[in-house]
Amino acid sequence: MLGLVKFRQPSKGGSAMAVQRTNDDMPTIWEIPEALWVTFLDILQRTYPAKQRGRRRCCFRLVLNTILYRVRSGVQWNHLPKELGDDSTVHRWFQRWCNDGVFKKIWAILLERCQELGAVDWQWQSADARLGKARFGGDKVGKNPTDRGKPGTKISIVTEANGRPLGLTIAGANVHDTKLPADTLDAIVVERPEPSSEAPQPLCLDKAYHNPTGHEATQSRNYGPHIRRIGEEKLNPNGEKTYPARRWVVERTIAWLTKFRAILVRYDRNWENFLGCLQFVCALLWFRRLSKFCEF
Repeated sequence: MLGLVKFRQPSKGGSAMAVQRTNDDMPTIWEIPEALWVTFLDILQRTYPAKQRGRRRCCFRLVLNTILYRVRSGVQWNHLPKELGDDSTVHRWFQRWCNDGVFKKIWAILLERCQELGAVDWQWQSADARLGKARFGGDKVGKNPTDRGKPGTKISIVTEANGRPLGLTIAGANVHDTKLPADTLDAIVVERPEPSSEAPQPLCLDKAYHNPTGHEATQSRNYGPHIRRIGEEKLNPNGEKTYPARRWVVERTIAWLTKFRAILVRYDRNWENFLGCLQFVCALLWFRRLSKFCEF
């Protein structure tokens, strides 16, 4: 069980609602908290049941803490501090967890728990992409048009109204944004509530998506696209340029992701490893969101 949750007493005919905590934000996480470890352990035990014979397995919690340190610091695997364990063992398990979708499962579980507490705002969503450097090349890497054609990777992400990530995908830096919204929206890690006339779930996108491909990708998935036309500027009553009031949340989410140095600059040649880093960080963002509603 992920911590204890306080609830308001339900009114007549009403249901219990989670009480949001008023304490300060959770400090930067450098070690996996106990509440988050319980969730990880449950998935790891079901995915990798203990064997009755053979060599004793390494400490998964130490492996997870080492992965967190590496994702935050961006250090190379063979330069990890010795006290964090054997780098080859950690890297081997990290690759295995990425291939088996462990980080995506954690992300989905934490998002579902937030949804149960009413902490996920599906009222509208926002999507955008970010270009980043890929130092060592690898899969899903292309020439970065904003970095003199050097190897780069593009991250495409969709968020809910509060800016927490719902799904993401990666591609080469030279892949146009319009080719990514379909894969990004299909990558949402939980089942999306069905839109209705009362809650149509508009999707906010920038001008790069104002084309038949962008409109088709959103409308075919029952989104109401809010896309500014190319050359169109929104002006206030004084004739001054205004900025989107809702699309900025995805920009902030991208800024959250780039606080992790292993994401700010891609060092993983294997694209699944880099995607695993992103999914791990998204899970941490939802854990921080959950911590505002739960007392651990």
